[in-house]
Amino acid sequence: MATVVAQPVVATLTRSAIFLVLKINPGGNAEEAVRSLCGDLAGLLRAVGFRDLDGRLTCVMGFGSDAWDRLFAGPRPAELHTFQEINGVHRAVSTPGDILLHIRATREDLCFELAAQILSRLDDAVATLDEVHGFKYFDDRDLIGFVDGTENPQDADAIEAAVIGDEDAAFIGGSYVIVQKYLHDLKRWNAVPVEAQERIIGRQKQTNIELDDAVKPSYAHNVLTSIVENGVELDIVRDNMPFGEVGKGEFGTYFIGYARSPARTEQMLTNMFVGKPPGNYDRLLDFSTAVTGSLFFVPSATFLDGIPDSPAAQGSARDDAKGQDSAPRATDGSLGIGSLKMENTHE
Repeated sequence: MATVVAQPVVATLTRSAIFLVLKINPGGNAEEAVRSLCGDLAGLLRAVGFRDLDGRLTCVMGFGSDAWDRLFAGPRPAELHTFQEINGVHRAVSTPGDILLHIRATREDLCFELAAQILSRLDDAVATLDEVHGFKYFDDRDLIGFVDGTENPQDADAIEAAVIGDEDAAFIGGSYVIVQKYLHDLKRWNAVPVEAQERIIGRQKQTNIELDDAVKPSYAHNVLTSIVENGVELDIVRDNMPFGEVGKGEFGTYFIGYARSPARTEQMLTNMFVGKPPGNYDRLLDFSTAVTGSLFFVPSATFLDGIPDSPAAQGSARDDAKGQDSAPRATDGSLGIGSLKMENTHE
């Protein structure tokens, strides 16, 4: 069996990122432009990344449920669906999105250049629904002052958490990703005593040490986002980034979580927004509001490099096959292969 190469969903975390959520415009030409980019994305990445090999430029490309059916024929990823709104004490909204581009590098200019090249290539085939430029804040803290991503799995554990295996054989090497843009009310948050903030997060603010279970409340963020099944903790791979515009008073965190099953991330979010048990919700949501929410499937790099026929092209091929079926068949006991070869001398 040929080796399947995954997209860099478990790439080393970087200090800069751009998140783009795009809508595919109506029309077959738009769909073909997107499909064409899939096969050429690796080349664009090499061309831009070669300008600074130490910049560790990567790009992950994912597709929403509706877009998948427009772009690709054949089987669907087993768990691909539209992100479902979660209503509890607080609300996790569901917002549209056909394509996710997660661009990472050690330098912001590399991210910017690749994003510009991709959007120039797509031109009027897409419209941008959301664009966020993320950055690392001091020692990997988010804008609320706590270190983010401490419990991320590493190396083989990260692959185990985020990359599909034999459970969906047609999409080995793929991944599911959920993104949400959170806006923080920093004025209210900063008015909360540090000790109370630490109980909300479940960690000490200065040292990043996890609070002892004896003093950690059941509503702590790191308690509600811990998913255990049959005695085994189910991880996801996060690469959250702070973002903001000081002049607008906009301060936020862009959440991005990769997993081999979206059910893991969805359960974490249900625990946060509804509570575990219901009502015992994540108190961080009293200060942070989710303003977007989308789910995408990230196919393997191997899939992108060898995009199968589009639904329209496959339908045309079926029509051609029907036409061939109605043609006279060889009566000499052969399969008629010789005559078929002669008819295809243009190939």
